[in-house]
Amino acid sequence: MRAIVVRELGGPERLVLDDVPDPEPGPRQVLVEVSAAGLNFIDTYQRNGLYPMDLPYTPGLEGSGRIIEVGEDVHGLFVGDRVAWVSALGSYAERHVVPADAAIPVPDEVGDDVAAALLLQGITAHYLATDTFPLSAGDICLIHAGAGGVGLLLTQIARMKGAEVVTTVSSADKAELSEEAGADVVVIYTEKDFKEEVEQRFGPNSLDVVYDGVGATTFEKGLDLLRPRGMMVAFGNSSGPPPDISPLVLSRKGSLFLTRPTMAHYTQTRVELLARAHALFDWVRADFLTVRIGERYPLAEAEEAHRALEGRATAGKVLIEP
Repeated sequence: MRAIVVRELGGPERLVLDDVPDPEPGPRQVLVEVSAAGLNFIDTYQRNGLYPMDLPYTPGLEGSGRIIEVGEDVHGLFVGDRVAWVSALGSYAERHVVPADAAIPVPDEVGDDVAAALLLQGITAHYLATDTFPLSAGDICLIHAGAGGVGLLLTQIARMKGAEVVTTVSSADKAELSEEAGADVVVIYTEKDFKEEVEQRFGPNSLDVVYDGVGATTFEKGLDLLRPRGMMVAFGNSSGPPPDISPLVLSRKGSLFLTRPTMAHYTQTRVELLARAHALFDWVRADFLTVRIGERYPLAEAEEAHRALEGRATAGKVLIEP
């Protein structure tokens, strides 16, 4: 079968399409014919060495497809079932072995492409808005990269919770997408300073929470916008890691809270994983949540997909389709 293989860490050129042996499922595993793999910034962090990886490896934590073989000691999953996953490395391939505990059944009403586009970023948005900082009516939140995969979903969930939403985007086209998702205020950061815009609209130290998946270029200004005892949720590093910070800085700025959440700690059991996934599927089926799929790349163009994501030339979810 064909798969993308990374043998050396570095830029997108390290993503090499190769012929590899067909995988076989072991105990408590299922073999899936991959319909689509979801592209996420964590894929780039692993590829460039920000997150250490054992080499060689096939990228891609997220995907969807149909089970074609079931290993021993697997219960409740059968050949022909459609499943998706968010934490099974190796999705940039025609076939993929997925741990049974990580395989999420996909409802008939949800397509393979939507399932692959929804779950990793959707579960992220779900725990950010419901657990990390549980939003409620009257809260004011700032969501950076509002036209990205997480940003569009998090905006919709925040609006469902009754919060006011400010987003940052890089262009007028992306601003339109963010507005369609329900953002109350959209700042094109290439034209205006988001800190000045927020303070002009809401006043100084007015935000309850900042959801920052960008990192280096936005982190410090975001801290300055929070109310006393507000929360900075630093969940990504698309512009590089945020700077180191002393706890005394948090004290001086208003006894602020700072957290760096990761999905593994918000899906520690299969029950919790399925509960979050089922909530998202229910919202999609009820038309409360819209999944925007942006670009689709064939497996052979994974390098181009990474370049587009890192160059902030994408909007919505990017899929890699074998």
